[in-house]
Amino acid sequence: MSTEKEKMLRGELYRAFTPDLIAARTRCKWACNRFNNSEEVPRRRLVEMWRDITEDKTPLPPKLDDPVADDDLFRNEPWVEAPVKIDYGFNIKLGEGVFINFNCVFIDTCPITIGARTMFGPNVNLFSGTHPLDPAVRNGTEGPEFGKPIHIGEDCWLGGNVIVLAGVTIGKGATIGAGSVVTKDVPAFHVAAGNPAKIIRRIETTMTE
Repeated sequence: MSTEKEKMLRGELYRAFTPDLIAARTRCKWACNRFNNSEEVPRRRLVEMWRDITEDKTPLPPKLDDPVADDDLFRNEPWVEAPVKIDYGFNIKLGEGVFINFNCVFIDTCPITIGARTMFGPNVNLFSGTHPLDPAVRNGTEGPEFGKPIHIGEDCWLGGNVIVLAGVTIGKGATIGAGSVVTKDVPAFHVAAGNPAKIIRRIETTMTE
């Protein structure tokens, strides 16, 4: 039989309050606490702590004696401003040069993928998890929940206080206006804004899909 984690990753109904998933969220919570309370540390240490959150086992490059040169080794790594709040961490994939501003929340029940050079304003919330509408089925912490992946393409810009809901894909080069709630897919190179977000116009650019 499938474990609750396996069902979760497939986007099926699963129960989140089982020992293994409680332990996974607890591990991520403490990893986030270390990242959020890191104070003045080198870029190398920040990257290391972020990889601890996401359970990325990729080894860091050998340390250089020159601190500036050592920092430069990580110039293409995602830049994440503390604090962040994350459920599991292992379902988050950030591309090169991504910038995540402070107070962002990742409910990563299912995979959340963010393409290279995409930028977030503060207080962006990504909710890949959701719950049954029927309260009899939902049943608080005793009932099941489920999720759908979120995919945000390369070179996007999400303004402050944007919320992206489960199952949404935002295409390459799109811009989402501050305070928007994105409930449906946004095509590449378009501006969307509002609650719920609606397509406003196409972006004129020399960049190709």
